[in-house]
Amino acid sequence: TDAQRHDPQQVTLPPMHPDTPEFRREWAWHYDNVTAMDYQAGDVLAELEQDGLADNTIVFFFSDHGTGMPAIKMFAWESSLRVPLLIRFPDRWRDWAPASAGETTDRLVSFVDFAPTVLSLAGVEIPDAMQGRAFLGAQAERPRDWIFGGKDRQAECFDTIRFVRNDRFQYNRNFHPELPFGQPMSYLWNHDSWHAWKGLHDEGKLSGPAARFFAAHKPVEELYDVHRDPWQIHNLADDPAHRDVLLEMRAKLAAEMAQAGDLGLLPEREMDLRSRGSTPFEIATDPAVNPIEKLLDATWIANQMDGSRLPELVALLDDPDAAVRWWGAIGLVALGEQAASASDRLTEALSDSSPDVRVAAAEALYN
Repeated sequence: TDAQRHDPQQVTLPPMHPDTPEFRREWAWHYDNVTAMDYQAGDVLAELEQDGLADNTIVFFFSDHGTGMPAIKMFAWESSLRVPLLIRFPDRWRDWAPASAGETTDRLVSFVDFAPTVLSLAGVEIPDAMQGRAFLGAQAERPRDWIFGGKDRQAECFDTIRFVRNDRFQYNRNFHPELPFGQPMSYLWNHDSWHAWKGLHDEGKLSGPAARFFAAHKPVEELYDVHRDPWQIHNLADDPAHRDVLLEMRAKLAAEMAQAGDLGLLPEREMDLRSRGSTPFEIATDPAVNPIEKLLDATWIANQMDGSRLPELVALLDDPDAAVRWWGAIGLVALGEQAASASDRLTEALSDSSPDVRVAAAEALYN
């Protein structure tokens, strides 16, 4: 009804969104959709009652990652990663509920935990290959201390971000700090809010948290206190008081990437090439095919955007592994004019056996 629609002038904007009519209108639409969704969920529960299934059905209610607005959906901040999760237990299964009706729990849960949890509730043995942890049922495990995840290319927008989160802090590792958060993307261009935001940036009218999205570069590392800073605005990565937390979470993330065989540090074409005749899943943990620890070392050098690392980047161009050579070229891309003294070596790289290296070398030369 009209009475349940939200007034754009009354919505509360997050601190990273500038106060424009476009953002106010889209946030109001978002809350209108939440209201409509509540009714739809009620309809589903009513259907279960009508069909006589409500007393024998455990209902999971959760959402996708964010509204779709710029800097919400498709990014690695709390506003995208934290989603609602409500579970309804009928009386016959109430002993499996972690709390009483209407109560909440602060247990960390990841989407990868859903499949083993449903198997646990159904009394089915959980396969060893599943990375998730059951959080309900007879096979429930102890609560997580850490959650891991990441972001790769979405539509035509290329990026690689990984994160680790515990109950207090979140650490983000940006593997392409040479790229802005707010890369042009057709999906975002559908939003009037994006055009309004980009217009303010182009006019030099952004400051504070709203300016971060269109900054020319990302920080290599981000660290946030999610209790004190739920919108993740204040990056603590360079704060000496949080140095120990930073080092611990940096090490946790690297260890998880190595254990899982994270394929995100391979160029997409290279991942496809190396998995032909097999699958990406099967090659992921083979260090001869996916040398994750070597790639992590290469990315750290490439991501510093520090001219003093130029000899190390040039040395990466001579590595026998094409993915390592690619990261050397990407590091030289990021240096821009500071890479001028490497132009002869980059020109040689235009004949590299890897198309990924050739393209990156051409971009570095252009810069």
